Amino acid sequence: MILFSALVAMGILIGTAAHTSLPVFLAASAGITAWLLAFGAREGIARLRHR
Repeated sequence: MILFSALVAMGILIGTAAHTSLPVFLAASAGITAWLLAFGAREGIARLRHR
């Protein structure tokens, strides 16, 4: 069920990305990338402090 949900979500996101303009797509991609990098850095720092 989780795999099915992930495939449906990916299909919706890819469909949405195909219908937007390139600048909007690139801005959204940059925002998501920045958020993931900040989240990863925060989790890495928390893991180092926990040790």
